[in-house]
Amino acid sequence: MRRFEEKVVIVTGAASGIGKEIAREFARKGARVAVADLKLDAAEAAAAEISGGGGLAMAVAMDVSDESAVNAGVDAVHAAFGRVDVLVSNAGVQIVHPVNEFPFDQWRKMLAVHLDGAFLTTKACMKYMYPANAGSIVYIGSVHSKEASQLKAAYVTAKHGLLGLARVVAKEGAKHNVRANVVCPGFVRTPLVEKQIPEQAKELGISEADVVKTVMLRETVDGEFTSVADVAEAVMYFAGADSNALTGQSLIVSHGWFME
Repeated sequence: MRRFEEKVVIVTGAASGIGKEIAREFARKGARVAVADLKLDAAEAAAAEISGGGGLAMAVAMDVSDESAVNAGVDAVHAAFGRVDVLVSNAGVQIVHPVNEFPFDQWRKMLAVHLDGAFLTTKACMKYMYPANAGSIVYIGSVHSKEASQLKAAYVTAKHGLLGLARVVAKEGAKHNVRANVVCPGFVRTPLVEKQIPEQAKELGISEADVVKTVMLRETVDGEFTSVADVAEAVMYFAGADSNALTGQSLIVSHGWFME
């Protein structure tokens, strides 16, 4: 029997990048996967790709910062599959500015997607996890849940906040057999990171190659990007733990960029 056979997993921001690889890995391990994304057409394409590979997936349109959209999406998954076992809160965006120039509307957008989205999807899934007396929630944080970088005030603030949310959910969810943990990747060369390279080069007045070498990967032990597979493996570890001992924790996956 595959590790997540018959389990139902919701992955937000799963139409591309890290989220897509997490969704694929759950499907490979037997889960029924809901590919939730702001872009329904991209979610449908990802779900079709998973299904074409022998997995079972459905696409869900979801703006994680919109409470009604989140509730409707989670309800649709439960209606289709009959349960919700795992939530992977992965949806995210990136906007970079110095603090003194950070537009307030963009600050609020960043916190809405990363923090409001994590809260709203958690609350919506608890509706089904608590009565079932089982569930696992994995938040995709970042090394920036532990560390800071220039130009990323909103991102760093939001990713730090996920640690606090996970710890509270771990304490409150324990009596319902619901666990919560955070995976903290280093730089993964996804479209989100690719977009940052020229932006940071412009803001810092250095070349794009220097952004990669001296900003993104300088503190790693081997000068390598973290892969989407690395992150997916860490998610599987948290989501599939047999013991409730593993809750309220964070795991850094960063080629040694940050150590604790």
